[in-house]
Amino acid sequence: MDNIRFLLVVAFAMISYMLWEAWQVDYGPKPEIAVLEQPVILDSGEDLPIADNSQNTTIEQNVGAVPVLDVPADQIITVTTDVFSVEIDSKGGTVRNLDLLQHPHEKENTVVNKMRALVGMDPAEKDFSPIRLFDSSPEKLFLAQSGLIASKDSVAGPDHHALFTTDKDHYQLAIGEESISVPLIWTNNAGLVVTKTYTFTRGSYDITVDQKVANNSAKTWTGRQYSQLLRVPYEDDKGNTFIRTYAGGVVYTEDEKYQKISFEDMSEENLSVSTLGGWSAMTQHYFASAWVPPSDQENHFYTKELKGWRYVIGSYSPSVSIAPHTDTIFSSQLFAGPKIQPMMEKIAPGLELTVDYGWLTIIGKPIYFVLNKIHDYVGNWGLSILGVTLCIKLLFFKLSQASYRSMAKMRKIQPRLKALQEKFADDRQRFNTEMMAMYKREKVNPMGGCLPIMVQIPVFISLYWVLIETVELRQADFALWIQDLSAQDPYFILPVIMGITMKIQQSLNPAPVDPLQAKVMKMFPIIFTVFFLFFPAGLVLYWVCNNTLSIIQQWYITKQIEAEK
Repeated sequence: MDNIRFLLVVAFAMISYMLWEAWQVDYGPKPEIAVLEQPVILDSGEDLPIADNSQNTTIEQNVGAVPVLDVPADQIITVTTDVFSVEIDSKGGTVRNLDLLQHPHEKENTVVNKMRALVGMDPAEKDFSPIRLFDSSPEKLFLAQSGLIASKDSVAGPDHHALFTTDKDHYQLAIGEESISVPLIWTNNAGLVVTKTYTFTRGSYDITVDQKVANNSAKTWTGRQYSQLLRVPYEDDKGNTFIRTYAGGVVYTEDEKYQKISFEDMSEENLSVSTLGGWSAMTQHYFASAWVPPSDQENHFYTKELKGWRYVIGSYSPSVSIAPHTDTIFSSQLFAGPKIQPMMEKIAPGLELTVDYGWLTIIGKPIYFVLNKIHDYVGNWGLSILGVTLCIKLLFFKLSQASYRSMAKMRKIQPRLKALQEKFADDRQRFNTEMMAMYKREKVNPMGGCLPIMVQIPVFISLYWVLIETVELRQADFALWIQDLSAQDPYFILPVIMGITMKIQQSLNPAPVDPLQAKVMKMFPIIFTVFFLFFPAGLVLYWVCNNTLSIIQQWYITKQIEAEK
């Protein structure tokens, strides 16, 4: 029984390794995709959804191969707002490039640059360009497409290959304006006029897309709208090697709720499901893009695998009939931005779940709520992490107290256990019998120090995911040299402090009786310090605070137990 703590540590290490291996299989690096030197060419209709009673996708306006990239400059519409820099292709009204102006790739660390200047070094090179979400480059292809599908007995409507016209090729949200609209017009010789309008709102990552269909013909027109995201598998070139988060497709339905649809899932089987409301998305670390159709109608969601490692996820609406000389509007919302939960909750039910805490979401969401509320008062995400850590320690104060009392008692009888081991060195069975008798006399439960810790593990794991997934911590200041809580400590000071606190805490615990086990345990602070060198500063800050509070509590309880007769 004296080996129980060591066995638990070994078991935890083995489980962690198996989880890491499984994680690598599911989300680890995939075979490299050959970089295309030529523009991507889509076969006619290959990337279009096929709805029941719809026209054959090989329609006259789409005959032949259609280039998606390398679009002439006069066909590109640029839109600039306070949060976006967007390029819209007049062919189909496809959003082909979208930059998040308030979210650069990297952030300057003023303390680091001052230190470099003191030793005669130039400032560290940083990439201050904004994060590009939608991207028309072949190796990072990611597009937001939308259009109309006509029924078999109606003339063809404009899909995302149809050519629209526009009065201007540049729009900018002016000072004092709250929104700006970008209209694109398509018409045919049969009297059908479609106006696709993108509406951008100040401070919002939600884009409204309206497709107004005016039927000026003498015949009823029947069709439906679709909206989809097309991309190649996402690769985070500058991500942390030790931290992998989910990147792929997501569908939210009334029955299944939040459902991940990985690129491998799309390769194996096409999704086809209908639901009231819902949404479809492509998500990655910190950012997401989602099409949100009207919540009061039944929408059909689908996925497709295309040639060239390209994948499609989207939805289409119910069929709508438009009588002659009348019009109707098909509406949808396109979200493209950071995964800020309070903001996403207002756009669509469940959209905030793209901030993925996995099976521990039920614990992770309250932790994020507390983290966010503390930030509302203190205005510093580093202090908010310290506040959440303190709240969790208070929540589990009694459990931790029971654990530390048990370990203190074990530590107190450690010399007598050592003497027993030496006395019965040649009789292991007798040693175990005498050891259990001593536990009974001293009212020591060897499992008492472990069970309270086991209960807290789900909360610790949830907090880990909250700190990893919360975009608000990205490039957030704490103090001094820690100017980005999502990046590793530039001087590795926090990981070293964490290792020191771990060593101090270890000294308060009862050492294993076995000398070999004791030597292995002594290596743990060094091993974990090396691991934490590469972890985000916000996560290391939590461990430093948690260890410090644990040391104070454990030291006090140990002194109490040792003072007892």
